[in-house]
Amino acid sequence: MAVTGASGGLGLETARALAARGAEVVLLVRDPARCGEALRVTGRSGQLITLDLATLEGVRAGAARLLERWPRIDVLVNNAGVMATPLGRTAQGFELQLGTNHLGHFLLTALVAPRLAADGRVVNVASRGHLVSGMNWDDPHYLGRPYRKWEAYGQSKTANILFTLGLARHGYSAYAVHPGMVATDLYRHLGEADQAAVQNRPAGSEATVKSIAQGAATIAWAATVEGVASGSYVADCAVTMAAPHATDPEAVERLWTWSQEQVRERFPVRRMES
Repeated sequence: MAVTGASGGLGLETARALAARGAEVVLLVRDPARCGEALRVTGRSGQLITLDLATLEGVRAGAARLLERWPRIDVLVNNAGVMATPLGRTAQGFELQLGTNHLGHFLLTALVAPRLAADGRVVNVASRGHLVSGMNWDDPHYLGRPYRKWEAYGQSKTANILFTLGLARHGYSAYAVHPGMVATDLYRHLGEADQAAVQNRPAGSEATVKSIAQGAATIAWAATVEGVASGSYVADCAVTMAAPHATDPEAVERLWTWSQEQVRERFPVRRMES
């Protein structure tokens, strides 16, 4: 099993949970120097690959190292991401949140897809943040329109769900996960007011902040559960509903085609089982 963003937070806890179940876990990380704890908790099962999602060259190099060492991948967990960042751009000029959260993972998955086991799966970590915004096809990278950090984050999370449905449509087992509101390093770009607003939600509300272990539980569940339909959007270890703009069939196909054009990689289509 391979997990992006496994040096801390949800990725680290997911890797820990999967290793505890006997899985060999490959940690895909941007900064290997931060992975001491991840390697400790995964023990002998933990292996380390450097992969930078903010550059297509970094994704290709990391994927090549991964596939050189592992001829078969059972589960790919696309967990890494950024949230509510100031306006920034990847090496290719993509808006940072869309480029990192979706396009980097799209390319990684396309490169790994030929090595996915017949019963393998892809788990995309999404968010209820997708409710904030659908895809803005006229200017997805904020080249002309005013930048709004939460709108950009919502767009990237909508892309995660649309991508999951595209994978299912093209013959892969895939799940989109809302892990819940979890205070991790993902919050590092939030100001004090934003952090206070997030962490002071009413007890018992749907948006109550979870522990990292609670958030990772649904990711690990999606990586191992049987009998759940491919393309499902899940939260709290159960199937739930995403917003209509994140499940629209036309948007699913449009994102698939657009993403291939952006990363300059044709995604291999898997033959559907009869």
